[in-house]
Amino acid sequence: MARRRLFRSRVQRLRATHSYGIVLLLVIGTVIFAGVGPDTDWSAAVLVIIEAVTLAVALWTSGFAGTDSAVSFGFSAFAIAVSIALIVWGGSTLTGVVALLSGVLTLAIGAAIVVGVIDQGEVNLQTVTGAVCIYLLIGFMFVFIYSAIASLGSGDLFAQGTDGTRGIRVYFSYVTLTTVGYGDYTMRTSAARMFAVLEMLMGQLYLVTVLALLVSRIRPGARLRSWKDTEPED
Repeated sequence: MARRRLFRSRVQRLRATHSYGIVLLLVIGTVIFAGVGPDTDWSAAVLVIIEAVTLAVALWTSGFAGTDSAVSFGFSAFAIAVSIALIVWGGSTLTGVVALLSGVLTLAIGAAIVVGVIDQGEVNLQTVTGAVCIYLLIGFMFVFIYSAIASLGSGDLFAQGTDGTRGIRVYFSYVTLTTVGYGDYTMRTSAARMFAVLEMLMGQLYLVTVLALLVSRIRPGARLRSWKDTEPED
């Protein structure tokens, strides 16, 4: 019966590969596509599908579910359905809803990685790689928050008199996350500014606490804990 569950037990999760390098490549590729791809309905649809695939890989590598599980299939099918709806009907409202969905998918990818990293019980190269994935996903999640505000809100997103393209919002998000602060784009409304402040705080606190702590504690040659160590004794 356990194998029929949607999500696997912790012992089963510890058997997973925890190969977060694959997830990192997918996340980087997704960010690049979002930044340089055209700001059209079809590219937004493709982006949702890529995120669904990334989530399936994150669930697999963290040991939550297999690539052929009902959970992975359900997310993929839903992403495809939403993508088709966006291409067929379009519109600013549906674009905003899709942006929120993309943000939820990004959050789900991060959550799968967080639990997978915690499951390992030690700091190693894969742990740090997973932490880097989460850092990039924080910035990517805010891209969709800004996109939703631009699509669903009234008025311009930026004080410069424009909503900006998705590429500009990707640029703004990561500039804000890293607190570079070029100042060429600034938020217009108080609500949008508060999200920007929240992103800055999350970016800096994450770097100086979580990532710095993991890097300082990594042990050369550290291996993943064997799932056998967690099996109950007879």
